[in-house]
Amino acid sequence: MSKKETEIIEEPELPSVKVIPLGGLEQIGMNITAFEYDDSIIVVDCGIAFPEDDMLGIDLVIPDVSYLKDNIDKVKGFFITHGHEDHIGALPYVLKDICVPVYATCLTTALIENKLREHEMPKKVKIKTVKYGQSVNAGDFRVEFIRTNHSIADAAALAIFSPAGVIVHTGDFKVDYTPVYGETIDLPRLAELGKKGVLALMCDSTNVLRPGYTMSEKTVGKTFDTIFMENSDRRIIVATFSTNVDRVQQIINSAEKYGRKVVVEGRSMVNVISTACELGYITVKEGTIIPIEQMKSYKDEKTVLITTGSQGEAMAALSRMAANIHKKVTIKPGDVVIFSSSAIPGNEKNIFKVINELSMIGAKVIFQDAHVSGHACQEEIKLIYSLVKPKYAIPVHGEYRFLTAHKELAVNMGVEKDNVFILSSGDVLELNEEKGVLTDKVKVGAVMVDGLGVGDVGNIVLRDRQQLSESGLIVVSLTFDSATGEVLAGPDISSRGFVYVKEAEELIEALEGEVIATLDLIRSREITDQNKMKSLIRDDLADFLWKRMKRRPIILPVFMEV
Repeated sequence: MSKKETEIIEEPELPSVKVIPLGGLEQIGMNITAFEYDDSIIVVDCGIAFPEDDMLGIDLVIPDVSYLKDNIDKVKGFFITHGHEDHIGALPYVLKDICVPVYATCLTTALIENKLREHEMPKKVKIKTVKYGQSVNAGDFRVEFIRTNHSIADAAALAIFSPAGVIVHTGDFKVDYTPVYGETIDLPRLAELGKKGVLALMCDSTNVLRPGYTMSEKTVGKTFDTIFMENSDRRIIVATFSTNVDRVQQIINSAEKYGRKVVVEGRSMVNVISTACELGYITVKEGTIIPIEQMKSYKDEKTVLITTGSQGEAMAALSRMAANIHKKVTIKPGDVVIFSSSAIPGNEKNIFKVINELSMIGAKVIFQDAHVSGHACQEEIKLIYSLVKPKYAIPVHGEYRFLTAHKELAVNMGVEKDNVFILSSGDVLELNEEKGVLTDKVKVGAVMVDGLGVGDVGNIVLRDRQQLSESGLIVVSLTFDSATGEVLAGPDISSRGFVYVKEAEELIEALEGEVIATLDLIRSREITDQNKMKSLIRDDLADFLWKRMKRRPIILPVFMEV
């Protein structure tokens, strides 16, 4: 046998695409996923999460995009599925460091531009409006925008074409055959992609535990009509998400039908409705919407107020009305207040607090039946699988229990069990036609935003805030002679959130005695290092307070030299 005949011909390695979720898995919010092939990275969505209860003082949470910063030369652009905060809210922060083009549909583009205007961007960001069916080339990728339905207009699924195959990302979606605005989801295009072959499907898991179908948004319009008819002699106040443009349209429809003027309150609500009206996503008769200052010129039964605060946010307009601290609106007995949204997990306590406050004033609160979800239930998710026929399934958007239920559904729809991947943020999944493998883990995490500070509050600061909130603060002030080191004044003990000093004179005197005893010990040991001195004072007072009161306040020694 010749040498030529014995040569083994090796099969070329199949191209692989990397799927790298940087946030949004095992939680609600902070959605962001990177797709990487060779020297190209594209990013889908860039959202915020709302702070947990133990994140005291934190306004919002954005994803750690260190991986994108480290590979900034590869990043070709952000592709946004729709305009909700958990998908666009982090863009103003992230684009300051990663200034690449942003691609989105018309309304989403306008909402992003509004957000960027509120921030000082170091560079001008290229934001490009994409139409349904249009594709964008970005390095080794081509991304097509596909029409879907959601609780905000202009939502899109993405078909991501790579050398390794096609990945379909549904974004947040539902199948609404009678949408308020626009056309229904483009099922024929999804079916066409399925026939040609889809490598992987990344599908919304939010309602995967719910059997059946999600109701059409238009059913809420009928509910509003009924509420308006039954409460024709009362003022109506509706709280909903500012970005739920279709919901606002239906409230306006009912208001016009029953001869009411519409007042819009809440900064984000005013901004979104103004933008939607300018772009034609909301149609309203001239004179229907009036400034809040003119509301008193009309009888209560001739007005409807659309406001923010459906999640019980402390500073939102409805919360301030319920607490009677709103400057322009006072809730009256008999007012009808409609919560037209579902509770985001974790917000239930705040929502019920506002409901209780409204009820105590005498308002009639409607919490049920004035909302439908914007997310697909089980039968709609099954429909997508039957059309797309993916080789791999990657459940997204939901807590871990949602993702595991989604895996079971995908297997029942014909995806091999080993081909369904429940990822965690930071996982690197490499896919090709032959196999899917977890190959690496990248740095991810939550970056906390507190006012204008981004990332300057970490776990240590949060721990101190937690301790301050639970046990308070004791400040020990001492004045030293800079030349001799002798104590010239003090110790002076002050307290915040621990005890009321004027009613705890005996305790304060005991604490001063403990400090004096510690200072005697310091002198006897000839300790001059101020950090060691502070540490000894802190430790001795902590032991004393724990033995006497079983409490652990933060103890802060303050030294001054003269």
